[in-house]
Amino acid sequence: MIVAPADVEDAICRLAQMARAAGIHLVVATQRPSVDVITGLIKANIPSRVSFAVSSQIDSRTILDMGGAEKLLGKGDMLFFPVGASKPVRVQGAFLSDREVDDLVTYLKKQAEPVYDDKILVEAPAEEPAPEIEDELLAQAVLILIESGHASISMLQRRLHIGYARAARLIDIMEKRGIVGGYEGSKPRAILMSLEQYQQVFKKR
Repeated sequence: MIVAPADVEDAICRLAQMARAAGIHLVVATQRPSVDVITGLIKANIPSRVSFAVSSQIDSRTILDMGGAEKLLGKGDMLFFPVGASKPVRVQGAFLSDREVDDLVTYLKKQAEPVYDDKILVEAPAEEPAPEIEDELLAQAVLILIESGHASISMLQRRLHIGYARAARLIDIMEKRGIVGGYEGSKPRAILMSLEQYQQVFKKR
């Protein structure tokens, strides 16, 4: 929240909304109960709150919207404020050692061993590219560009009486076949085929 508050706040709120819809219990904790960490938007999406002992009433109000947490004794002493309740409930949290946590996690992991499907790791055979569809106007379009000395979609539209999509597709085909150069912004595409080469390629068909 300190480094990227907007991104983290958005991620927490979206996760809280989706968790509620999917029945997931989301627990978000912080050791810095300030308004720039526990924002109003985050509090609106996480209605049930727990506060351990804090140093001031301001911190208590930031978490619970009321004082009281500054009077807690520590060592698991907490205030639980569930959604729908009119005031928080004081409860005592149990101490849980790291070893107990490890034992519990190990036990839960043994209850349902993962079953992996290795077939998803096998790469599917690459599909052969679809054959390029020959445009009946290609030869005529190439000749127009060679005679004009530059490649222009609008000129093909005007001279061949075709729409923009087909004219652009003709230019793309020519670029793939090395007849015209690549796109260079405001510069016109270069014509890479001479009239002699055109006659050798297209007159044989």
